[in-house]
Amino acid sequence: MNDRDDILQMIREIMQEMFEIDADDVTPEARLYEDLDFDSIDAVDMIVKLKELTGKAVKPEDFKNARTVGDVVEAVDKLIHI
Repeated sequence: MNDRDDILQMIREIMQEMFEIDADDVTPEARLYEDLDFDSIDAVDMIVKLKELTGKAVKPEDFKNARTVGDVVEAVDKLIHI
């Protein structure tokens, strides 16, 4: 998982498996709450899964401003490259 394309693919797989969201709908521009019907519980579940996959401590506040899938990709990229 070295680049943002890999991170996006990982997020697509998580959203498809955990939240039954069509992977084709998970684009960098997709808005989490409006387009993908995400809610705060989903966000917490996603943070837990990202922690498992990256092995890094994920702080919820790092993701609180994420509004799009692209924002999540950016946050994970920063987390991985700390």
